[in-house]
Amino acid sequence: MLGTIIEKELKSIILSPKFVATFAACSILILLSVWVGIQDYQASVEQYEAALKLNQQALSERNWAGFATSAYRPPDPMQIFVSGVNNDIGRLSSISRAADVKLRNSIYSDDPIFAVFRFVDLTFIVQIVLSLFAILFTYDAVNGEREGGTLALTFANPVPRAHFILGKFAGSWLGLVIPLAIPILLSMLLVMLSGVPMTPAHWQKVAMLMGAALLFFTFFLCFGVLVSSLTRRSAVSFLLSLVAWVVLVLIIPRMGVMAAGQSIQVPSMAEIESMQEGFAQSRWDEYKNEAQERWKERMSQTQGLSAEERTVANKQKMQQWMLEDSQFRAKVQEEIAAYQRRLTEERRNQLALQESLALTLARVSPAAAFQLTAMTLADTDIYLKARAEDTMRTYRDEVLELAEEKAGKQGDAMGHAMSFSFTTRTPPEKVSDEDGSSDGSGSSGSSDPSGSSSGDSGGGSAKPGAFRMSFSGGGAESPTLDPAEVPAYTPPDRTLEAALAPSILDLGLLALYSLAAFAAAFLAFLRYDVR
Repeated sequence: MLGTIIEKELKSIILSPKFVATFAACSILILLSVWVGIQDYQASVEQYEAALKLNQQALSERNWAGFATSAYRPPDPMQIFVSGVNNDIGRLSSISRAADVKLRNSIYSDDPIFAVFRFVDLTFIVQIVLSLFAILFTYDAVNGEREGGTLALTFANPVPRAHFILGKFAGSWLGLVIPLAIPILLSMLLVMLSGVPMTPAHWQKVAMLMGAALLFFTFFLCFGVLVSSLTRRSAVSFLLSLVAWVVLVLIIPRMGVMAAGQSIQVPSMAEIESMQEGFAQSRWDEYKNEAQERWKERMSQTQGLSAEERTVANKQKMQQWMLEDSQFRAKVQEEIAAYQRRLTEERRNQLALQESLALTLARVSPAAAFQLTAMTLADTDIYLKARAEDTMRTYRDEVLELAEEKAGKQGDAMGHAMSFSFTTRTPPEKVSDEDGSSDGSGSSGSSDPSGSSSGDSGGGSAKPGAFRMSFSGGGAESPTLDPAEVPAYTPPDRTLEAALAPSILDLGLLALYSLAAFAAAFLAFLRYDVR
């Protein structure tokens, strides 16, 4: 009897006019989304490779003392199926001593039109389109037969209610899932024929993604049968199912995020950047004042010497002075970078609390649980930015340490060796001492964040033997570096186990929601009036 009910349900679904329309629409959408995803991925790979070449060319024109580079996030084949936040976060970050790591130049910032309409990926189709189709085929599974009179005829025979409801579930599931597997398999074949470098780990993640999609689809099949078992008229069940779909898929996830945002306040990036810039400006102002005092003290040490003796003395000490200034400057840069990292870490901790609350509230919706699972499996989840920036900071520390070591070996003194000259001022023929007006030579110095330094001494009228001294930056050019010596940035590599561990909770919730909907529908039908 159970087999007969399943066969009847299968024929009812496959032979219905709405099945042809929905199957054609799903097939076109799935194949089109994967094809567009492949094109987008291949374009991203081309841009990534071009950016690397330009970065290598820029490196070949630099020296180790003035080292700066960029780190780029490489495209991942999983973005074909689940775009997640991949297009929202930046694709590169500058790597230098003067600034902390910060991702910038996202796809949506470069092309805002895509941010308006977003990216239609496989996750979107499952979450929105297939869930609606599941409700469309099951909202009248029970009350539709009661309205047609076939339900009373069926139970005029000795048919167990458990067999009937199980047959309804099995027939609906097989009638919808098996046909939809055809375009999915064709899309996988399209990926292979396109030459996308999918590893075994990628295929395993895709298989897990399909499993999560089946659980999500199964929930809405069970939910449709549940609503049909609780109502007497199919028009009422369709309306209730549609309202419930809007609440579960569209409203609850967004309301959860909004509620978390109001409960836990997190400073915006603009506020953090303003604080960082204010600290940096204040620290550089202090550095300039300290540098001026140092140069005045250094110049005062040679005040009693003749012009030639002063020239020789300053030449002997200039390299040491510039090295000391470079060390002071590096210390200021490290303090600024440490302050930036501290503010960023504090914001990240607050943001983690906010995200945890938001995700907890959003997971009440099966749609949110499925989306979080899909994004985690595809490594395009909300923590992608933090993972990329963490590895880039580690890379920054390593490559800057290497640059400092290389610059020291080249004797560049961090790129601030100085050439200088002395100019003797010709004393005037007559100097009036009656009013006691005489102006001895003084000294001043300045140094800015860019590394330029100058010392200057001079005066208005000078007594015989006074002189004017000036320094000009820019010593001998350091040899350019070899880009092959610069280590390449390695992006975070998450294995299947690392991606699956955070997904267990959401996969468990999807399974729990499906079982709960099935059990509720089963119990509701046991008490249903078939007349």
